[in-house]
Amino acid sequence: MIDLHTHTIFSDGELIPSELIRRFEVIGYSSVALTDHADSSNLDFIVPRIKKVAEVLNQSQSVKVLPGVELTHLAPNMMSSMVKKARELGAVIVVVHGESIVEPVMHGTNRAAIEAEADILAHPGLITLEEARLAADKGVFLEISGRAGHSLSNGHVAKCAVKAGAKLILNSDAHAPHDLMNKSFAQKVVEGAGLKKDSLEELLVNSRSLIRRIIMP
Repeated sequence: MIDLHTHTIFSDGELIPSELIRRFEVIGYSSVALTDHADSSNLDFIVPRIKKVAEVLNQSQSVKVLPGVELTHLAPNMMSSMVKKARELGAVIVVVHGESIVEPVMHGTNRAAIEAEADILAHPGLITLEEARLAADKGVFLEISGRAGHSLSNGHVAKCAVKAGAKLILNSDAHAPHDLMNKSFAQKVVEGAGLKKDSLEELLVNSRSLIRRIIMP
């Protein structure tokens, strides 16, 4: 199992990184990205610390820890420069907080994230088919979310992605211990999104391909 969208005490998560990764290790995960929320106010604080803790954890635990960030509630016209800055600071996975139907995310965020070539557009809500096609062209992964609230539009996201040829990825968006998904629950989330029963493995293949892309660009 792989999860490329998680949160720690560096933003609004409940756990320190070492405990979060240990919990993922116990339930059999191979790779996890730490992607705490950031905007222009805290990006240069969060990313270097996540990068440092990832280096330490990768020396002592079996889970491959990837330093990342979730750019959150940014004005669309800031997206490109912030994605670039996040990568310069050491984020190897750049997630953008998409236009979830349960938060007042600024309209235009989905398109801006795709045009900026973020790695993952998280919980993109009522993404349009045109945007999904652009994500397919740009190689941006669209997220099927295990998180309550954000997951309400999973079916719509999956339908648009399949029709547009965009790649889907499954993440927990974990903020607390109870958010972590074992394989059985992950299977239910995938099927709940209207995808075929064997789609979980396909989504995990997509996660692996993203990891290979960022490690060996």
